[in-house]
Amino acid sequence: MPAAEGRRGRPVLSRRREVSHMSARSLLMTLLGEFVLPRDRPVWTSMLVDALAMFDVEEKSARQALARTAAEGWLESERVGRRVRWSLTQPGRKLLTEGARRIYDFGSTERTWDGEWLVVLVSVPEAKRDLRHQLRTKLTWAGFGSPDPGVWVTPHTSREAEALDILTGLGLGDALSFTGPYGRIGEEATMVARAWDLRNLETRYEEFVGAFAALEPADGDAVLDAQTRLVHEWRRFPFLDPQLPTALLPTGWSGAKAAELFHRRHAEWRPSAQLRWDERLAAGEAA
Repeated sequence: MPAAEGRRGRPVLSRRREVSHMSARSLLMTLLGEFVLPRDRPVWTSMLVDALAMFDVEEKSARQALARTAAEGWLESERVGRRVRWSLTQPGRKLLTEGARRIYDFGSTERTWDGEWLVVLVSVPEAKRDLRHQLRTKLTWAGFGSPDPGVWVTPHTSREAEALDILTGLGLGDALSFTGPYGRIGEEATMVARAWDLRNLETRYEEFVGAFAALEPADGDAVLDAQTRLVHEWRRFPFLDPQLPTALLPTGWSGAKAAELFHRRHAEWRPSAQLRWDERLAAGEAA
């Protein structure tokens, strides 16, 4: 696809990211959160299958995604004659509401910092690889970074209770924690660079900006496509970005530009995208 054509219709993303991130189930969850959650009404199977087809998801994969999402308790089906329609379960609405809040709030406020660090010391034997993986995954999602094995740090001291819940849930009751300012040994910037891969994160932000900054979708399916992809790409960042205070970030941090772009584009495209969804919904109900 020529670059200009991509700017008019679809964001240009690397093939690697599209393959790894644009799974049928992941896209379904984006559609459910962006378009189904705000409406208290069921959606026909054909409507969801057709919507996923916009992103080159085959019908078989779309139906499998629906079945898996239902099996996990987020959706429930209802047969009406020969057709099936889907509604969010109460746990599904709760999950998507919390997810939407995290996605839409992310990057919308300035991060202040009092200079205090929370440090957690926890040791897991090398032989317990599964436990080590769970610990790393959960603490990373909570915004912690690890400058050295067994050491986890975050400038968000309020997350100590969350860390305690994680450690307790994993049976790691012998961990230690303390808070305080950075000392005089070594450089604070060096610790940050060792704890988080900010260079890779900044590259991802720059790709996001490059994909959506000049995108100008027309009305109809093009704007529905663009809005879905915008939210789908952005929803990864709350899990990738530790939301460090500005004082700890590189000068000219691209995450700030990406956040401004997301919130501006989302507000610009939302009315047309929601209208197009309602049009497709009405057409499906009339079929």
